[in-house]
Amino acid sequence: MMTDHADLPGCNTDSHGDCPRHPLPAEATIESAALMLRAAGDAARLRILLLLAGGERCVTELSDEEGEKVATVSARLKLLHSARLVKRRREAKHIYYALADHHVAGLLRDILEHAAEDGTTHPENEGEIA
Repeated sequence: MMTDHADLPGCNTDSHGDCPRHPLPAEATIESAALMLRAAGDAARLRILLLLAGGERCVTELSDEEGEKVATVSARLKLLHSARLVKRRREAKHIYYALADHHVAGLLRDILEHAAEDGTTHPENEGEIA
């Protein structure tokens, strides 16, 4: 259902020319970001990312910590790697995984902080029954 801008609180169509406009990133960047969010959007894969935030681990270590089969964890890591959220390196028979870079660590920190908020401190929630 389309909402007329005049129906939105605080929206005055006469003042739209004064609203700051921020150009969207390139479509390829938006698609890549959506892929990353989908990959991190599964609780099991998110737990793996959080474990990797503590440092590099091999698949066997992650499997033991998660209580999952190596094949299951490996499949999750493959998806996280294809989404560019983790990097990997081989050492003999072991493959070690780590977060791809500081951006992923920041994303995890920010989303967990936001998830932990109780929702009562935001202006849009004022007047709602807690």
